[in-house]
Amino acid sequence: MPSSFFSELTANAAALDLRQDAKVVIISDLHMGTGARDDLAQNGKLLEEMLEHYYYPGGWSLALNGDVEELQRFPLPAIRARWRNLYRIFDLFAAEGRFFKTLGNHDEELVFEKDYPYPLYGALKIETSQLPVFVYHGHQFSRVYTTYNAVSRSLVRYLLNPFGIRNISTARSPHRRFSVEKKAYAFSLENSCISIIGHTHRALFESLGRFDYIKFEIERLCRDYPESEGRKKKYIAEEVSALRADLGKLKRSERRDVLRQALYGDELPVPCLFNSGSAISRGGINALELDDATIVLAYWFTEGEEKKFVRRGHYAVEKLKGTRCRRVVLNRDRLDYIRARIELLGNPRPR
Repeated sequence: MPSSFFSELTANAAALDLRQDAKVVIISDLHMGTGARDDLAQNGKLLEEMLEHYYYPGGWSLALNGDVEELQRFPLPAIRARWRNLYRIFDLFAAEGRFFKTLGNHDEELVFEKDYPYPLYGALKIETSQLPVFVYHGHQFSRVYTTYNAVSRSLVRYLLNPFGIRNISTARSPHRRFSVEKKAYAFSLENSCISIIGHTHRALFESLGRFDYIKFEIERLCRDYPESEGRKKKYIAEEVSALRADLGKLKRSERRDVLRQALYGDELPVPCLFNSGSAISRGGINALELDDATIVLAYWFTEGEEKKFVRRGHYAVEKLKGTRCRRVVLNRDRLDYIRARIELLGNPRPR
């Protein structure tokens, strides 16, 4: 990745220092629309309640990492009218200097809005005691969106949208997802930093998507199986069977036989790339939570509507009092461990 990209990223970046007991939650790809065909409609109430009743009173900063408003399909005034309550919650964070917003390819037109109430950035640079973290949308690694986004916007708004056809995005193309993630991964290795992106709608933790995570989890369970007894042994057998079924579904959807390689090729994975997923996936919202010592991939859902792997797994479910919102931690790790792996594995492999 050219060094010029690093210069551009840092030149238009907001700054957030987590070394003084601060913490931030990162959510991307809200795609706020208006009424019919509004991608956020299914998770809108969940998002409002988790922000207003968990993250805001908990002292968190809020970073929205691109594609917040769906401006390729809807005009901004109509979006603001539809999501008046959500903007009110954004205002709560902004009033206390705890709100950051980066631009994505679906909301980059905001730079032309004179009355838009929040500062807009190309990236957010987070300082920690261990290593720098860059939060940026990720479309910067796609030539389609950096060169032809205006054409794409016109096609969606004036041709596809009137017929109820949703835009074809990177999130729907395994090849484009893979290309963006691979370039972001290479950029992070080159600059010895953590990148947190959105854009692909695919949650990544320590450079691993769910496909690779499941493979490692199956291996761990197989190692535990010989020493287990009774109910635990039965549980492991059932879990491995269910995970194998999940793996088969993901392989078909991702067409892994075409992609052939993981992000890191034949090398050991370096945990330098993260993705918060999106706020519009069926069944809930993924978010990345970061403080000076740890990074967490959290999953929020409405009680009774969670994804199957949550019901099957042994996750500790946190209930948000007075609501049907539920939170589970899918992954957690220490930043000092991540820094160690980047230092030890990020350099070229010895010959």
